[in-house]
Amino acid sequence: DVQLVESGGGSVPPGGSLRLSCAAAAYSSKSNCMGWFRQAPGKEREGVAAIGGDGTTYYADSVKGRFTISKDYANNTLYLQMNSLKPEDTAMYYCALVTCGTWRTFGSWGQGTQVTVS
Repeated sequence: DVQLVESGGGSVPPGGSLRLSCAAAAYSSKSNCMGWFRQAPGKEREGVAAIGGDGTTYYADSVKGRFTISKDYANNTLYLQMNSLKPEDTAMYYCALVTCGTWRTFGSWGQGTQVTVS
């Protein structure tokens, strides 16, 4: 099982930026697709951004043009650059393995990293 550890969250004002990181203890395959998810209080967890082994990316409509997902294979790390943050982006953010082209996850979740925009 791939262990995932998220970091980089924090509290920023609207319009600010944050860069989240997800360290994979065992990045088993370059072909793995991975994604970022978030869960706000009282809401269901939702997909934010995902990336395939070939670099193909897809995003939730709510973050298109503001968030950028990327992977560093050498360091087994997934990133989420978040710009122009809005209060509605406030949530716990998680990374996960996903079935490529979908928001369907498999494997373990990390502990998450909190993002607060206010």
